[in-house]
Amino acid sequence: MLYNLDFPRAQQEFSSWEQGRADNPVGPVGEAAGFLFSEFQRLGILESQFYASDSAFKARKKLSPDPVIRTQFDSAINRAQTLARARLAKDRKDRDALFAMTLSSGLQADYAALIEKRNLVSLHLTKDATAWAQQLLAVDPTCYDAHIATGISQYIVGTMAAPVRWFLRLGGVSGDKQRGITELQLTAAHGQYLAPFARILLAIAYVHDKDKPRARALLASLRDEFPNNPLFAREIARLDSGQ
Repeated sequence: MLYNLDFPRAQQEFSSWEQGRADNPVGPVGEAAGFLFSEFQRLGILESQFYASDSAFKARKKLSPDPVIRTQFDSAINRAQTLARARLAKDRKDRDALFAMTLSSGLQADYAALIEKRNLVSLHLTKDATAWAQQLLAVDPTCYDAHIATGISQYIVGTMAAPVRWFLRLGGVSGDKQRGITELQLTAAHGQYLAPFARILLAIAYVHDKDKPRARALLASLRDEFPNNPLFAREIARLDSGQ
């Protein structure tokens, strides 16, 4: 539902799923994802031309978030993390709790970077998401959705200038662009929840790397799977026009 832009129905499904699962943090973190994706759509954030070059990314405007959506997003994140930490206090290998912590930190990082343009805050949250993802993968190596957190971190830091990467390594944040791509490909191929989002991120990365054939192939598959989302057809048209 999220990728077809049917956000009200997606939230209804999250609420229905939570019935009888009041202690499971996956429900509220799903709600948070819905709120974030609705803001992405409203603000046009997933338009991949924003990332066609480093200068375009650095020059992006600070956007104006909807305060109501922001409050709902924060509330869902807080509920997810509170429930997750309570479960982890009982069992530090609780898969759902680790997944919720991974995803909630990743969603917060996305909000900070892409909506608020708070890059250092986003990197800190990305580091948190990566740490949770590594714990999750140690418990369940088949949770391919977790690779999206580590993949984003590796890719973003790996594309930064060498002095910046050196500085970030001092703070415990490392990056390898190709490793990031590989991890995103794992989620794209095998993820249970986040495979479409990983494919979107890969398409953006391929556009950034001027690999139009692979970007177009991913966008075409997304267009066919989610026909109600105009982003994919629009980006294909832009690629075909050579813009």
